[in-house]
Amino acid sequence: MNKILKNMALLFCLVLTNGLTAQVTEVALWEGKIPNAISNSKYTEIQTIKDFVLVKVSQVVKPTLTIFKPKSPNGTAVIICPGGGYAHLSIDKEGYKVAEWLNTLSITAIVLKYRLPSDAIMKDKTIGPLQDAQEAMRYARRHAKELNIQEDKIGILGFSAGGHLASTLATHYKDMVYNITDSVSAKPDFSILIYPVISMEEGITHQGSRNNLLGCSPSIDTVEYFSNEKNTDTSTPITFIVHATDDKAVPVENSVNYYRKLKANHVSVELHLYEKGGHGFGLGKIATSLFWTKQCEIWLQANNFKE
Repeated sequence: MNKILKNMALLFCLVLTNGLTAQVTEVALWEGKIPNAISNSKYTEIQTIKDFVLVKVSQVVKPTLTIFKPKSPNGTAVIICPGGGYAHLSIDKEGYKVAEWLNTLSITAIVLKYRLPSDAIMKDKTIGPLQDAQEAMRYARRHAKELNIQEDKIGILGFSAGGHLASTLATHYKDMVYNITDSVSAKPDFSILIYPVISMEEGITHQGSRNNLLGCSPSIDTVEYFSNEKNTDTSTPITFIVHATDDKAVPVENSVNYYRKLKANHVSVELHLYEKGGHGFGLGKIATSLFWTKQCEIWLQANNFKE
């Protein structure tokens, strides 16, 4: 009961934060049994709240979608994957706040609280996040009519490790990682990657994200599979990428190499590199990274995802 009251209070705070311009609803991602799951009563979700705001979650057992509907939806939707090194989710700065920004563009925003890789609750922890990302995309398409969105205007947005998940979906949307009972596609119509982890290769990856997702001694094939720059093709969705060159956590080469591979495959891609910004700047901070949202808005409009 206490957990239910806490979740209700958090949703109430989200509604207040978002004003009267949007409707906020949280729904379970999976109906019935969650694939790849191991029951573990000792493993429960941890929520970090600061100043009455849910800022971070970890040990996610039951993934959810928090849907932010704008006052006047334009038919486009974006599924948001917060980052956190596959150890936690920065669900406010890289989730709810991003959803609020997208709502100002009349875009429906869906924050994915995805399962973080863990042997304690997963038979195969490497595919757990991808399962949730695929199902989130399929959920949005199945419910397009009630969400007032168009099935061919649903994108994925990810920050840091969430950017790795977003690019994994963009390159592995066709892979059968769980039993699918319908023909609904999991392919994003576009992707937006903000200081993303792209590669799992030594020397370029974010080591914490790699260790958490793949373990400390992954096989060469596993590293190749989750190094998303190596899995692009001509059908990879169009992409908008942002990175700061002074990022000391996730080397900028992650974004540069992904850009080069997309370009080589004749996929439409736009890359913005900023001199300063570091890592984890969210919607932007001082210096040039402050302006990425405006540049993204222009890109969305140019590609007919914003009127």
